[in-house]
Amino acid sequence: MIITSTSNPRMKEIIQLRKKSRMRTKTGTFLVEGLRMIREIPAKRLVQLYVTEEFYKKHREEPIFEAERMLVSPQVFEYISDTKTPQGILAVVRQRVFTEEEILAACPGHSGQKEKPAHILVLENIQDPGNLGTIFRTAEAAGATAILMSRDCADIYNPKTIRSTMGAIFRMPFAYTEDLPGAAGRLKRLGIRVYAAHLDGERTYDEEDYRQGTAFLIGNEGNGLSPEAAACADVLIRIPMEGQAESLNAAVASAVLMFEASRQRR
Repeated sequence: MIITSTSNPRMKEIIQLRKKSRMRTKTGTFLVEGLRMIREIPAKRLVQLYVTEEFYKKHREEPIFEAERMLVSPQVFEYISDTKTPQGILAVVRQRVFTEEEILAACPGHSGQKEKPAHILVLENIQDPGNLGTIFRTAEAAGATAILMSRDCADIYNPKTIRSTMGAIFRMPFAYTEDLPGAAGRLKRLGIRVYAAHLDGERTYDEEDYRQGTAFLIGNEGNGLSPEAAACADVLIRIPMEGQAESLNAAVASAVLMFEASRQRR
């Protein structure tokens, strides 16, 4: 059977999942598009696959097709897709919800690697979904151990965010926190030194030692960190810049700091 109508109840639900954060929260699911990303979905989290007949015939030997799948017409797939040039495969995936307590309990490492010093990113009010996804991808590449986000950050399960993570969403522990200053205080009590990326930083970022437990506070793209968040830091650090640039993109600033920590730890 091939779904050929956009009024099909399943297709209506896909559209709701694509457009509405509250629907993703209600169902505990989100959408992933594209073969490369779908290959990375843990099997136990895959709820449903939707594919065009042409795509299925071309890739039917893929292990992912051992799971249940639904065929949809090319026209319907174009309707439900969030991309300009859809590949022809989309998945509904279960969310993996970490709590702040789980993140903190795993310090100084995670996945049983207690000898690995914490390397945590704490994000305040990051609004752009692409920025947030890029930060996740970069955090994984730089060896970060977890990400904490204030509740007013963009929805991590937004389709644009998911695409930007390039699969890191399935491997990077993360949690939203209702109390970012409180979370920073709890990190400090665990012996983790908290640094805030700030234009008023007393020291440049490469003057500090990040070989022990470290957390970086990164603020909103336009306004930076709030005074309340910046006050939580042990040290304000700045990234020196030339020319007339006043600040860096939040994802770029995160990358500079995380890879400096990674470099020192090597």
